Amino acid sequence: MHRQEFSPGPVVRRTGQLYDNPEKEVEKIKLTIDDREIEAQKGMNVLEAARAAGIEIPSLCYLRHINEIGSCRVCLVEVEINGAMTLQASCVYPATEGLVVYTSSPRVRRVRRTMVELLLSDHHRECTTCIRNLNCELQNIADNLGIRNIKYTGEMKELPVQNNNPFIIRDYNKCIKCRRCEAICSKVQEVNVYSAQNRAYDTVIAPAFMQDLSQVACITCGQCVIACPTASLTEKECVDSVWEALEDRDKYVVVQTAPSIQVTLGEMFGYPVGTVVTGKLVTALRRLGFDRVFSTDFTADLTIMEEANELLARLDQGDRLPLLSSCSPGWVKFAEHFYPEFLENLSTCKSPHEMFGALAKTYFAQKEGLDPAKIVVVAIMPCTAKKYEASRPEMGTSSFKDVDWVLTTRELARMLRQAGIKFQDLPDGDYDSLMGIASGAGAIFGSTGGVIEAAVRTAYFLTSGQELDVLDYEELRGFSGLKEAWVELKGRPIKVAIAHGTGNARILMERLKAGEQFDYVEIMACPGGCVGGGGQPIFGTREHKEISLDYRHNRADALDRIDYSKELRRAHENPAVKKIYEEFLGRPLSERSKKLLHTFYTPRGELPGFKLGEEKDSHDDRAEEKIPALQS
Repeated sequence: MHRQEFSPGPVVRRTGQLYDNPEKEVEKIKLTIDDREIEAQKGMNVLEAARAAGIEIPSLCYLRHINEIGSCRVCLVEVEINGAMTLQASCVYPATEGLVVYTSSPRVRRVRRTMVELLLSDHHRECTTCIRNLNCELQNIADNLGIRNIKYTGEMKELPVQNNNPFIIRDYNKCIKCRRCEAICSKVQEVNVYSAQNRAYDTVIAPAFMQDLSQVACITCGQCVIACPTASLTEKECVDSVWEALEDRDKYVVVQTAPSIQVTLGEMFGYPVGTVVTGKLVTALRRLGFDRVFSTDFTADLTIMEEANELLARLDQGDRLPLLSSCSPGWVKFAEHFYPEFLENLSTCKSPHEMFGALAKTYFAQKEGLDPAKIVVVAIMPCTAKKYEASRPEMGTSSFKDVDWVLTTRELARMLRQAGIKFQDLPDGDYDSLMGIASGAGAIFGSTGGVIEAAVRTAYFLTSGQELDVLDYEELRGFSGLKEAWVELKGRPIKVAIAHGTGNARILMERLKAGEQFDYVEIMACPGGCVGGGGQPIFGTREHKEISLDYRHNRADALDRIDYSKELRRAHENPAVKKIYEEFLGRPLSERSKKLLHTFYTPRGELPGFKLGEEKDSHDDRAEEKIPALQS
């Protein structure tokens, strides 16, 4: 196998990957900040130079290389220019040789407080009941500045709260017009949902004509939620609905956890980034009252079996290539809006959590003698897009939804706090059997490159009867925005590509439109994959403001450690997967598999103007049209 990486220039910027090339000589400059002579890299702005020297300057609108507009004015500093001291926004003012800067002079502190007070004067300050309480950048800065009273009173806007979709709530009354959501959406994801509407005091950052996100080409990825410094953008919370299900004695509530949750939930309770907390996660869910605790890694293995066979079938038929992965619902919706001509190329496989829901209400119900109408499936997911996916009319089995409720990592942490569970003190537990056994291949689904690596491990075995050492696939890993490689299957080389972040996906899809040939393509909507999903922990620290990918690397490395620690490393080795095929599904791509585990997609257009729920629900006929030719 050999790999060829794409040009790193625009990819590095799109993914927010901000690491300097260690082999490149970096020119240094010297400047004085707060009477200290410091050294900085040439080309840095004053904010970056100060932070590199351990001098903190607060900011709200700044995202390094993504949103450098100086709009919030919270990062103002005094700069000596021609012997006079002037106020400058440090995030856009260049650090130069000999520059003299003061970050905390009386004038700076006074003006900085004024800027934050002005923001608060038009901000709905319901902090104690706010979903971002104690994790709000505006709140933190106000506290650090010692703001106890707001001098500025007068008109306060009363704008609508957009709550007409199952994934993201938009509260314009808490927007500080930092434009970080707009920058992430346009420069990183290249979806361009947000823009400034109106002028001056009436300005709002919103979709065109103030439409709800369900009425525009939003891909539901939630990167805007991660970027938002306040609660202007939040996930659509369903914690109360899950509590209701758990309290209903007539319901049998099962829960599944996505691969990445094992390495991100700990961050909500003070663990270092990249800490594996699988055992405590399982115990915590049992203490909440779930009847069974399962791992989505199991159905990730099942997805691998279905998708690997689908890939081999398409290679044999030479039809609908490249095969495009379909486990990322944000990417799927991106394709439905912007590349509908490639929908036939998308794998028909449902995502792992939807496969789990379908099997929980059929296979599991049958094995346990349960009424599927009384089974409630809760999924702990890293992604707001999973909330949207669970609401799609295509995602159902007979008269039941596959997945009833989706909780993000953040929502699960809130539930644990509400229940008074001390996460750090919990003993380790094990997932329930039947649909809880998983291979290491299922675990790596949570980071970019994991889907292709897992599928290729199995496809190679299915075609050769032999196993390659898993280390042979490490070239498919890493955080380059775009990667490509050659893999040998059936004695022939196949060309694969990997992209994460839909800005990078757009580059790759344009290459496909131009006629470039690939055989298998994995795309994840979120930078870094699920480890960087829109439902993951939000950092209110400088690391978050700079959108450093360090923490995503640490999470992905933790998933690799789970993979390495497993005795089972490949999906086709999983005895629980073998058993479900023997007892229930028959074989990959069987008629029952196609009915329960596969789906179809809907062209939506770049300006859809539709309301959620208007999609046609005649999915059985359409699915049957697209899947029958794919035989193992």
